[in-house]
Amino acid sequence: MTVVAVTVTVLLAAAGGLTLTRIIRGPSILDRAVATDVLLAIIVAAIATEAAYSRDATALPVLVVLAVLGFIGSVSVARFAVRRNTK
Repeated sequence: MTVVAVTVTVLLAAAGGLTLTRIIRGPSILDRAVATDVLLAIIVAAIATEAAYSRDATALPVLVVLAVLGFIGSVSVARFAVRRNTK
């Protein structure tokens, strides 16, 4: 079980690092917004993985709040991008 936990941690850390690279180097604001949403999804996956590994359900409300926050953020950016492109 420890090998799986280490493997998942390494993969999530690599995904987070690549996403941070896209946030820093993203040529447009939409690239940065999508990368921020992906980073939030990676954070949710990391918290869910830790909760499953430790068999502790106290992190579930945090996961729900982060998921809702990510959804609202994505919808807001999409609405902003549509308004900006129509002018």
